[in-house]
Amino acid sequence: MKRLFAMAVAVSMVAGAVLAADFKSGLQPGQKIPAFDVKKIAGAADDGVEVGKELCYRCKYGSRPMVMVFTRKTDEKIADLVKKLDDAVAKNGEAQLRAFVNVLGDDRSAAENAANELASATKPANVPVVVPVEFKNGPDNYGINPAADVTIIIAKGGEVTSNLTFEKGLSCESCVDSVLSDVTKLTSN
Repeated sequence: MKRLFAMAVAVSMVAGAVLAADFKSGLQPGQKIPAFDVKKIAGAADDGVEVGKELCYRCKYGSRPMVMVFTRKTDEKIADLVKKLDDAVAKNGEAQLRAFVNVLGDDRSAAENAANELASATKPANVPVVVPVEFKNGPDNYGINPAADVTIIIAKGGEVTSNLTFEKGLSCESCVDSVLSDVTKLTSN
C-alpha cells in the first residue's frame, strides 16, 4: 500500500510539473504584436508623452526591439526588473531598445496607484509605467493568462522573440536575469 501511495504521489508530482511547464500567458514566439492602448502613469519623462495621456506605446515603438512587461505585482523583484530595464534601454540607444511596464489589476484606480508607487520607487528615466485601457488582464488579443502574475513579452521587428511567464505564487527570482539575457541576444543581432 505504501508503494502504491508513493507511486500515486510521484505521478501527481510529474503531472503537476507538466501542467506548470504547459502554463502559457501572452503572445508566443513568432506571433505578431498587435496595437493596444494604455494610459501613461509615470516614467520616461523625455519620451514626448504627457502623464495621463492614452496612446499605443507598441505603435510608438514600431518595429524596434522592445520589452513589454505585464505585471499584477509591484514587489522588489519587479522594481529591480524596472531599474535594470531602464539601464538596458539607456545602454542600448544605438540598437533603439525600448521597454514599457503595464500594471494590471481588478480595479483601474488600484492599478494606477500601484503603477505610481512602482514608478516612485524605481524612478525610470527611459521606461514608461502604464496601465492598459483593458486593465484587468491587458489587451484581449494578447491572451494574458489571469493566473499569471508576470508576463514578459520580448519582440523585434513587430514579432515576439521570447516570452517569460510567472504564475501567481511563483517567485520572479529569475525574471531579471532571464529578461536581460534575452535583451542581450535581441540587441546583439
